Amino acid sequence: MAEMMNPALEGATLMFPQGSFITAYAYTGVEDEIKAYQTSAWIGTALMTSPIYDVYGPDAVKLMGQVCTNDFTTLGMNGIRHAVMCNEKGQILTDGVVIRIGEDRYRTYWLDPVISYYVNTSDLDVHGENMSGKEYFIQIDGEKSLEILENAFQANLHDIKFGRHRIQEVNGKQVRIIRLGMSGNLAYEIHGDMADYVEIYNLVWAAGEKLGARKLGLQAYNMFNHTEAGFPNINLHYPLPWLETSEKMTEYMRTVPQLSMFNLNRRLLGSVGDDLQARFVTPYDVGWDFLIKYNHDFIGKEALLEMSKKPQKKCVTLEWNAKDVAEVFATMLSPGEEPCEDITKPSALEYYFCVREFGFEYRADKVLAADKEIGITSGKIISYTYNSMISLAFISAEYAKEGTELEILWGTPGTRQMKVRAKVARFPYNQDYIRNEKRDVSDIPVFER
Repeated sequence: MAEMMNPALEGATLMFPQGSFITAYAYTGVEDEIKAYQTSAWIGTALMTSPIYDVYGPDAVKLMGQVCTNDFTTLGMNGIRHAVMCNEKGQILTDGVVIRIGEDRYRTYWLDPVISYYVNTSDLDVHGENMSGKEYFIQIDGEKSLEILENAFQANLHDIKFGRHRIQEVNGKQVRIIRLGMSGNLAYEIHGDMADYVEIYNLVWAAGEKLGARKLGLQAYNMFNHTEAGFPNINLHYPLPWLETSEKMTEYMRTVPQLSMFNLNRRLLGSVGDDLQARFVTPYDVGWDFLIKYNHDFIGKEALLEMSKKPQKKCVTLEWNAKDVAEVFATMLSPGEEPCEDITKPSALEYYFCVREFGFEYRADKVLAADKEIGITSGKIISYTYNSMISLAFISAEYAKEGTELEILWGTPGTRQMKVRAKVARFPYNQDYIRNEKRDVSDIPVFER
């Protein structure tokens, strides 16, 4: 599709190219965009950059079970899986959404290029098809998201429960509506043939604008949607061990550089330094152990079973001490003094500025308890909603109690380093604005034609 035909770019202040599609970097500003879910909804197309890959064939379900921690044998035609793929060490290789769209066909989002590697090296009767760029992907998140969709599509959509999807006909077009709010809010995704994107997006935005919705740019989506909502994200909060798992996987990743750019050429920032193993995470570290089903054999099962006996880490929110942050910043304004790295950036997840030479920057800093290293922290942001600096952290479970006082060692090795006090805060941080995404939506007015 020609870039000028993308209606989501109207009003954008900056654009970021990914493949053949361009998504807006910002619209009305991060603070205005991200807060929209509290009173109305935000509408975003950031995930139009998602790699989409279909796995199909007689052995499709068998392969999916072998390479994912999830059980796919019970996945129905209207179900969804938040799929997690691990290596033999139990480290997360990637995660994403999988839906079943045919008897032996599964559509995956964000599992490629790992899933295509396994399809291409499998002896099973299974095949793959790259669907990236052929399907549009619109997200809508917030209290009025259902009301907006029903008005846009002139249909009653109350029957779509959390973790389910179905087809809705809109002006003769087939639109797949998925209810899946991983951040905890009432939220939906809208999928369909790319040729129909402009028409469908315009319908959704017209209905949303009337009800106070905002367009969400890539900056706000990456920076705030995940850290405030307590949802660690691949390629943002942590890198993936694509080049550290096996020689064959490494060779494959080098043949698909556009897909593997996030891990092909990494620049590692923060006091964790070059220790990649400390940056890789497991499902237990990020709180996704409920996605592990031990009723089948899969890659990493043995390692994860051992971890299940006594999980080593837990994902928490850290709230940074304002006075210590100010002291770090002050070193940048003190003549004759060696400055620390800039701590004032709105976020360490600024996607646009993290891309360097077909690679990606990752920041992770050590978390200390009485000078003892107990884990790492990443995804630092300034929370405009709460007037605070926060981050996610993967720390030893014994220190994860809310209110625990810790320290963060700020500064990449070779540069000046300083300690910043931090305390374990509520998780997710924006829980006072989140309502259970699985809730009954009977309190929301039903659209009447």
